[in-house]
Amino acid sequence: MDDAVLLEKEDLVRLAKTVMPFGKYKGSLLIDLPEPYLLWFVDKGFPEGRLGMLMKLSLEIKINGLEHLIEPLKNRPTVH
Repeated sequence: MDDAVLLEKEDLVRLAKTVMPFGKYKGSLLIDLPEPYLLWFVDKGFPEGRLGMLMKLSLEIKINGLEHLIEPLKNRPTVH
């Protein structure tokens, strides 16, 4: 990926708790989006802002086989 992603630890929690707001996988957690769907966005363009950044992060995690790092965060309570 050409865009460097500056990762904050809160982004991992967001990735585990944010749902896709539109499209075929509306309602799915971003970390649960299929890799081919995320790769489609590489060609078509990711959404602007935080959503696009989190989707890119999800793809990077999947490409590198690191989904297991996010699993424990799915059920963790969110601290505000």
